[in-house]
Amino acid sequence: MEDKVMIIMTSGPDLPRRCATPFFFATLAAAMEYEVTMFFTIDGTLLLKKGMAETVYPKEGGEPVSKFLKDAMEAGVEFTACTASTELHDMTADDLIDGIRMVGGAYMWSVAEDCQTVLTF
Repeated sequence: MEDKVMIIMTSGPDLPRRCATPFFFATLAAAMEYEVTMFFTIDGTLLLKKGMAETVYPKEGGEPVSKFLKDAMEAGVEFTACTASTELHDMTADDLIDGIRMVGGAYMWSVAEDCQTVLTF
């Protein structure tokens, strides 16, 4: 149970102010040597659509979400997308950026069960 963190991302482009912090926290946890998994579901999955994160700005004049997403990926954070939420948005694996693992809802439960911390945005 120790050294594992899960961040469940339900917020998407319609809530830009909620979209950078989860990636920042994931990157920080990875830098602190936690094993970090981000699980994207509901509208959070939209941030994984090719080109979408580049258009979402949490702060006017600030960095796009894509910058925070890239930092988290480079830090070794595992990115997973809920298959039900991709279906909800009529998306397939081909619509997603590289490096995304498609998983079912049961995967989220199995990983969360072993985490010392689970955050939801």
